[in-house]
Amino acid sequence: MKTAGVIGLGDMGSGLAKNLIKNGIVTTGLDLSSDRMAAFTEMGGAAAATVAEVGKAADAVFVMVMNGDQAKTVILGEGGLVAHMARGSAVIMSATIKPAEVVEIGKAMADSGVHLIDSPVSGGFSGAQGGTLTMMAAAPDAVLDEFAPVMEAVSVNIHRVGDKPGDGQVVKSCLQTLIGSIFSATFEASVLAAKAGVSGEVLHKVFSTSSAACGVTNSALENIIDRKFEGTGSHIATMHKDLTISLDLAQQLGVPMHTASTAMQLFHAGKAKYPNGDNWVVTRVIEEIVGAELHR
Repeated sequence: MKTAGVIGLGDMGSGLAKNLIKNGIVTTGLDLSSDRMAAFTEMGGAAAATVAEVGKAADAVFVMVMNGDQAKTVILGEGGLVAHMARGSAVIMSATIKPAEVVEIGKAMADSGVHLIDSPVSGGFSGAQGGTLTMMAAAPDAVLDEFAPVMEAVSVNIHRVGDKPGDGQVVKSCLQTLIGSIFSATFEASVLAAKAGVSGEVLHKVFSTSSAACGVTNSALENIIDRKFEGTGSHIATMHKDLTISLDLAQQLGVPMHTASTAMQLFHAGKAKYPNGDNWVVTRVIEEIVGAELHR
């Protein structure tokens, strides 16, 4: 049985750790928050004081940080993972960062003897906590075969989307353009219903049993009509960042992104007005413009 590490024990990383431990995998973790570290040790994890300690203790380390600069520091920086992990071990890039940043990390790791698995995830807070994440994994098949047990502990759908760094992040970028656009359309539809006098319960029943029904739509609408705009495990800063990555990739490739660009502006408005809110708080911005709120 391989040992594992998790760097970044927030809404997503804590779920990774929880399910690794649940599956009997000795797991070492690190986070800047003392509260998160306390929760991690309570679930049976081994607390580390430094990135180096995590690297020395683990055969595979999940990196679940917020951005590319943090990922580079954790993996390549002085005292980073590459300098302290054994040859044949693996860094699993489960965070969503720019494809070009993962390519850069991969090049820097090329002669280290440490594998890089580019595998961003989807499924949100509930998927992370429930161990039902979807992984978009990119690495040579032999590497993915070797580390499959560790990845299967946190995921029910592991898609092999490529064999080199960046491939996983590209697929995740495409996915986030779709999810962000569905979210935004749901926010706008809910405010249209509110202004027209339709109840949230009616809208939810129709949406959830129609051809528009999906997890993204349903979860967004449920949070809107129950007025849950904070603390749902889907902080707006994450989707805002992901859409920025998607649009950056589209600009590099010369692909017009009309719908995703509109979604980006809606999320930008929501983040500017309610920086501590979750994705659904974008709805409040639109509601305030028209003077109507959707309640169950």
